Amino acid sequence: MLRSLVLASTASWRGDLLRQLGLPFVQADPQLDEQPWKQRGLPPRELVTELARAKARALAASYPDALLLAADQVAVFEGTVLGKPGNAERAVEQLLLLSGRSHELVTGVALHDARSGRDHTTVVVRTLTMRSLSSAAAEEYVRRDCPLQCAGSYRIEALGIALFEHIDGDSSGVVGLPLMAVTGLLRDAGVGLLAG
Repeated sequence: MLRSLVLASTASWRGDLLRQLGLPFVQADPQLDEQPWKQRGLPPRELVTELARAKARALAASYPDALLLAADQVAVFEGTVLGKPGNAERAVEQLLLLSGRSHELVTGVALHDARSGRDHTTVVVRTLTMRSLSSAAAEEYVRRDCPLQCAGSYRIEALGIALFEHIDGDSSGVVGLPLMAVTGLLRDAGVGLLAG
């Protein structure tokens, strides 16, 4: 790969996932205020696509010749977006809302070519079914895993896996950087991971 690749995220789990592809990359914080997008009341798929695109584009001035990769994810329950809880009380409320039920994780992925200004985007949806939780179990989970900045109030890459009965699809799409989608966007941008 001749072009530099920048992951517009400082999340360690997203970096760990991207390393699986064997491509050199750097991570950078897009420092994007997400509130203007969230306040627009966009449908979940449009919201995550627009936020991922904005995160990738936010780094274009700093990396004018790079491919900039970003993702954004929301949990959706019965049509309502569940944002990052921000505090333990709200996290417990969200977990009890999802307890014993299925919900979706909607992930938008954007690859911005800073050189050409072209965007490649996709959306991945995964359905998750949470096991039934007591209030005590939800409180213990939040205390132990501290998922206050996580969509849906759980960290699937950590103890959060213990909350679920079933998850459809590959785990990278649940953790927040769906690698099959990423490889497709890279191919669209002319970056092949394998010969042929």
